[in-house]
Amino acid sequence: MTFSLELILVLATLVTGVIWLVWAVLRRWMSPERRQQMPWYVDYSRSFFPVLLIVLVLRSFVAEPFRIPSGSMMPTLLVGDFILVNKFSYGVRLPVTRSVILETGSPERGDVAVFKYPRNPAEDYIKRVVGIPGDLIEFRDRTLYVNGEPQRLEEVGTYEGVGSGRMMTDATVFREHLGDTPHQILMWERAPGMSGSVRVPEGHYFMVGDNRDNSNDSRMWGFVSEDLLVGRALFIWLNWDYNGGHWDFSRVGNRIH
Repeated sequence: MTFSLELILVLATLVTGVIWLVWAVLRRWMSPERRQQMPWYVDYSRSFFPVLLIVLVLRSFVAEPFRIPSGSMMPTLLVGDFILVNKFSYGVRLPVTRSVILETGSPERGDVAVFKYPRNPAEDYIKRVVGIPGDLIEFRDRTLYVNGEPQRLEEVGTYEGVGSGRMMTDATVFREHLGDTPHQILMWERAPGMSGSVRVPEGHYFMVGDNRDNSNDSRMWGFVSEDLLVGRALFIWLNWDYNGGHWDFSRVGNRIH
């Protein structure tokens, strides 16, 4: 069993809740003097249980913060961006077991989604949804095709990276029109073009990074099953590039498109 933060939070909430509940039941049969002598572990449990429960509910069913560790989603997301993820966009799930208890929607093309890495579910990945169940996904001459339709590209200019993103300086910025979701992507003109086509199976999604030539995504390891979905990225609430050693407050509050 992998002891993730989610599992630790569930266990801590359960233990403190049980301790507090047992004390509340047993004290009915205690003398008035004994009732006043609350053990330290009961006092701590009574104090921490409500806080832990609120955090668990918010984190599991409402929203959860994530940090962007790599440049695979540049220029949309940068290394050091701290983002908030909507946890009920793709179904309300129980913590740890991840069983869906309420259907609330499914990913759409163009969504920026957080999910569990298929090869190691202990890791969280973030990519853009480019293929939904039934879609035929193709790459021809560096252009994305969905069901035989090319997704229009417009060259925007040359990228100038900062901090950890300096490695992508001089890459070409394109605006890609994925359905109704225009967004920017990066491509190296000197990088080899992508090719091949795949059909997205039922219950799965095809995820690709916006940094097209520097992203470990579905082109390498395949599809993401719906049970691995975590939520849809909403906005950036902080940016601290620990490698570059600087803050970027101009990104705070930016919505993720």
